[in-house]
Amino acid sequence: MSDDADLTAAGLLRRYEDGVATVTLNRPDRRNAMTPSMWHGLAQIGMEMPDDIRVVIVRGAGPSFCAGIDLRLFSAEGVPGEPPTADPLSEETIAGYQAGYRWLRDPRWVSIAAVQGHAIGAGFQLALACDLRVLTNDASLCMKEPKLGLVPDLTGTKPLVEIVGLSRAIELCLTSREVAASEAAALRLAEYVVPVGELDQKLATLTKDLKSAMPPAAQATKKLLAEAVTNTLEEQSAAERAAQVALLRARADAAV
Repeated sequence: MSDDADLTAAGLLRRYEDGVATVTLNRPDRRNAMTPSMWHGLAQIGMEMPDDIRVVIVRGAGPSFCAGIDLRLFSAEGVPGEPPTADPLSEETIAGYQAGYRWLRDPRWVSIAAVQGHAIGAGFQLALACDLRVLTNDASLCMKEPKLGLVPDLTGTKPLVEIVGLSRAIELCLTSREVAASEAAALRLAEYVVPVGELDQKLATLTKDLKSAMPPAAQATKKLLAEAVTNTLEEQSAAERAAQVALLRARADAAV
């Protein structure tokens, strides 16, 4: 397992307790603006997740979830400890950044983005990478990349279109406007909106409810639901049958 000191230096904290992993973006002085070290650190956390984890909570230290990419990366000054901006960028490099987001969709756990304050650009995409989003009533979401001359490239375009539809996704991305928590709930970008002071309690209740499902059934069900997005009815019916038989056979074998 990687040294937590390296994760701390990258601006990340992780904590495991009672089947729950809490991953905290910890650069509050920069409103948790993201860097390549953070993306690689997130990927490492995903690779090293303990086997008993049922729920993953991603949150930000301080008043904001994440202000997006640290814009100093595009300046001559750069970000201390990060690769110089002159380094060539490649698809392979971006794939490494995306790995920090992709593991949140793993069927072994349910991931929750706990969003307060701003979730901009890379931060909005991190929230979209999670299965569920709990927003405080002061939260706002914004896909700012096109306004910066970039495209959203951290796995956010697929879930955004799946949730709000193509037309609304185009509008949100190309205007780069901020979406308040109330509108986010109306657009189904938030499962819950709560007052700032009630975020921790809501997370505790939601986590407890999610963990009430039997682990094998929870994993199989999440996998089925993810497949349903692109499966035909016939394909999904077959997947349901196969999953149920596998689940019941495993239970019977364990009882012997």
